[in-house]
Amino acid sequence: MTQDPYGRPMAASPRTSRTASMFDLEYPRSVGVFDTYPAAEKAVDYLADNGFPVGNLAIVGTDLRTVERVLARKTWRTVLLQGAAQGLSTALILFLVMWLFIPSANILALLVAALLFSILVSMAFAAVGYLLSRGERDFTSVQQTVATRYEVLCEHKVAEQAQEMIAGMSPANL
Repeated sequence: MTQDPYGRPMAASPRTSRTASMFDLEYPRSVGVFDTYPAAEKAVDYLADNGFPVGNLAIVGTDLRTVERVLARKTWRTVLLQGAAQGLSTALILFLVMWLFIPSANILALLVAALLFSILVSMAFAAVGYLLSRGERDFTSVQQTVATRYEVLCEHKVAEQAQEMIAGMSPANL
């Protein structure tokens, strides 16, 4: 058992737990590199279909890059509409909380009050945020991290067998 700097016994490290080690391969070797995830997936599927012990494999995305897709220009109209949409999504929660604390009140009045309050507050926060940005980043976008290559890794004890099987795949299967 390991000890901390003061000589007290420490619990086993999280790396030894079953879930943490599920992603670890013992002495992994590369058995194939593919340009797309579906191609790497097909290779593993091929190995599985041919009786290979696929529990010895991992698909690893490498050469990561961030891709940002610009969707639209931000305008006061789009900022206020986004604020209103966010207000709609919080209005139901506010309505339920108000209904819990004021159960005898008119349900329709509570719903209208929650809608108006949530929409106005959300629009106000969106407007203040846009005003404070002073025109910087005047667009909306989405970001995704993607791999440019996918490598199939295998436990060293069966890597040669996997490599031979993948090499024997017909190009139509990739």
